[in-house]
Amino acid sequence: MTPEAKARVQIDRKLEDAGWIIQDFRQANLGAGVGVVVREYPTDTGPADYLLFVNRQPVGVIEAKPDNTILTFVEEQTERYAKSSLKWCLNTEPLPFLYESTGQVSRFTEARDPAPRSREVFHFHRPELLAEWIEQRETLRRRLAEQMPELQTRNLRECQVDAVRGLEKSLAQNRPRALVQMATGAGKTFTAITSVYRLLKYAGARRILFLVDTRNLGKQAHQEFHAYTPPDDPRKFTELYNVQRLTSASLDPHAQVCISTIQRLYSMLRGEPLDESAEDISLNELVQTEKQEKLVVYNPAIPVETFDFIIVDECHRSIYNLWKQVLDYFDAFLIGLTATPDKRTFGFFDENVVAEYSYERSVADGVNVGYDVYEIETKVTRKGGALRASEWVDHRDRLTRRKRWGQLDEDTVYTGKELDRSVVNKSQIRKVIETMKTAVETRIFPTRREVPKTLIFAKTDSHADDIINIVREVYGQGNAFCKKVTYNADEDPDSILSSFRNDYNPRIAVTVDMIATGTDVKPLEVLLFMRDVRSRNYYEQMKGRGVRSLGFEDLRRVSQSADSAKIRFVLIDAVGVEKSLKTESRPLERKPTLPLKDLLQGVALGLRDDDTVLSLANRLVRLSKQLDDKALERVAKTAGGVPLPKLAKGLLEAVDPDQVLGTAIEKARERGLERTEETLTEAEVLAARNLRVAAACAPFDNPKVREVIEAVRREREQVIDHINLDEVTFSGYSAQAEAAAKNTIQLFTDYIATHKDEIAALSFFYQQPYQRRRLTFQMIEELHDVLSRPPLMLTTEKLWSAYARVRQTAVKGSDTRRQMTDLVALVRFALGLENELRPFADQVDKRFQEWIFRHNAQRTTAFTPEQTEWLRMMKDHIAASCCIERDDFDYAEFADKGGLQKAWGLFGEGLDSVMDEMNEELIA
Repeated sequence: MTPEAKARVQIDRKLEDAGWIIQDFRQANLGAGVGVVVREYPTDTGPADYLLFVNRQPVGVIEAKPDNTILTFVEEQTERYAKSSLKWCLNTEPLPFLYESTGQVSRFTEARDPAPRSREVFHFHRPELLAEWIEQRETLRRRLAEQMPELQTRNLRECQVDAVRGLEKSLAQNRPRALVQMATGAGKTFTAITSVYRLLKYAGARRILFLVDTRNLGKQAHQEFHAYTPPDDPRKFTELYNVQRLTSASLDPHAQVCISTIQRLYSMLRGEPLDESAEDISLNELVQTEKQEKLVVYNPAIPVETFDFIIVDECHRSIYNLWKQVLDYFDAFLIGLTATPDKRTFGFFDENVVAEYSYERSVADGVNVGYDVYEIETKVTRKGGALRASEWVDHRDRLTRRKRWGQLDEDTVYTGKELDRSVVNKSQIRKVIETMKTAVETRIFPTRREVPKTLIFAKTDSHADDIINIVREVYGQGNAFCKKVTYNADEDPDSILSSFRNDYNPRIAVTVDMIATGTDVKPLEVLLFMRDVRSRNYYEQMKGRGVRSLGFEDLRRVSQSADSAKIRFVLIDAVGVEKSLKTESRPLERKPTLPLKDLLQGVALGLRDDDTVLSLANRLVRLSKQLDDKALERVAKTAGGVPLPKLAKGLLEAVDPDQVLGTAIEKARERGLERTEETLTEAEVLAARNLRVAAACAPFDNPKVREVIEAVRREREQVIDHINLDEVTFSGYSAQAEAAAKNTIQLFTDYIATHKDEIAALSFFYQQPYQRRRLTFQMIEELHDVLSRPPLMLTTEKLWSAYARVRQTAVKGSDTRRQMTDLVALVRFALGLENELRPFADQVDKRFQEWIFRHNAQRTTAFTPEQTEWLRMMKDHIAASCCIERDDFDYAEFADKGGLQKAWGLFGEGLDSVMDEMNEELIA
């Protein structure tokens, strides 16, 4: 099969998956179904690869190309077929739906969009969708650009107004991704719902996905949709639109808003059951491994057009790598909401930040409150501890909490990081809680009679239970005083959270992940960290639980001794979370910064530590999955018949501890020694390891093997860098361009000087004012014609560009379209009559203002408002034509308002003198 034939096999399969019926031209049966695709349909410009029919009407074309074709290069070909006359079809307008596809990559253009722009799509759209689109008068993108009314700002903060307007401006420009950065507590969800309402009502969106980080945040978002009342309708949002929070594998066909975690969405696309506990943990806290990449395939039950917009709330780093293909699956605008973006966030959303509202600004605006950090450090927290063998201690099952009293079999040394995981030191917990109690009562909130609402972050559910018991003991309070708010709580966590937010008790809540992000608890005034956090973003979100402002009466309702509104919160750091290293992502290999060619060279020259060997193996495994058969054959042929996957596997196995021990035992036996894993010496193990690594690395000693691996990598792969954001370090022209510009200017000035007596337009500027005739448009046309013809080839655009390069500071209006009359400005600038090169229309405007001001300053020559209106029209005509004459009043802009007769009625016999004066003042 030819490469294009292979592509067509893939295209056919994808079309059938999307519900299309595929037919050859000679066997066409347009009544076979809603959507019929006819291969090789004849047109007056040649046969189209695929012609799409919906309900018997031609609606689109697909241009098939072999793999590795750059599809944007063939868009004109697709457009040509779409505009062609179809045999036996009376198509009077171009077909609106244009696809290019290799079977692996597909691009789509909706020709009815304003400024139609192709976009990559994961899969072909269903014929039912194209039928729906055909019936619509305007496309979604046209509605976004032309039909969104002015935002009603009632009940919206300024930052929310900026966010909605910025987002809608971005959508109107058809920018596929947008990022809204709003500080925690500024009302991101309310802002998002406002946008959702407007997109549904005015843009005609069919369905919108609201993607949340955890199940609890999905519940909270659902509640906010229920509570939202739009500014132009007294009904609740959920009375107007159907909102579904996805809790099963089924999607309500009538739902216009769907709320889901990305884990559930992935399971639905894959048709796999979901472990619901996976929705309880923030993806910010998961460490990614390369094997976790979430691959998706087309699911006809959830086609790519299921959502028009996807709003990613608290967009975390995992959407940029681990779960990225889930988002790429849908043909939808992506909108990110976050308080804590990092460089990956900006990169993923194409640096299209449509609104920025920082935490610092939110504090200044009174939306949020500031915070202080109070540190608690204990000896065990910092250094850990040690237990001797034979000590009698409690042993507790982590899950059942069942205890047994027994002796330690060996010495146990633990660090502060192992606390509350493998070892529990209740004294450490008690000291932290006692110190917090004293500090709050005597230093942090000394005037309070009750404990301020406090949230404690624990490491695990087991750790949370220990904290709760000790808190109740230290404070001498009962069960209601301190509660656990986690997904594994015995009581309903939503009920506890509601009480924590609105009631007097509980005063202290302990959580692991459930209210670490996004959950709104405005009365919080103390956060105690008894766990460290890997992610900087996650830490910022956890801190965000305390930032929300609260009025005096609302705070008094739950904290009765409060003497003012909430003006701050206090972060109590008991584990060094403020000082610990925060990473934005976890490396997927040991040496991610080393280029592949350096890893290959290092191995060849003897750098064979485990990190290097494993990193090289990891790269080769990835590369082998990306190469086509031809490239893999090149590598295998150069490597003596060993395939690239086998080279990678050899490296992995070379440092596998079990296999190294097996080789060490085998080599000992060859020397007549009986060894076991326990009796092997370190030297024997190291020797076996080095032997295995040397054999695995031997193929890379051959420089030709290294060269071919690097070559196929360069040929095949492009890296899309979302990390390093660009900035302008220099803006200017190259030395060669500047030299060419100077030559152009010199050619122009030489020609002016040489032909000043031959060309009427040039003669006009060289004559003294009292000798000048009227400059006419015909004179400018003559000069333009001479300059733009060979050998000079000096167009107005070329001359203006040359001056902009050489005399940058003196040239204005380089970004405006050139008019022929701008040649007047060029000549004046070249002759030194003007210090700045400005568009001719700008010069006329300036002179007109000066001229009319002089007249109006004198009572005898002042113009009436109606005369001034006509003078402005006359000025605009001069700017376009170089002069104004009686015959010009026949032009539409004058004729529509009464023409010469009206002008004569306004100015009388002075009309001619006014025209002469304007021709002289505004041009000379």
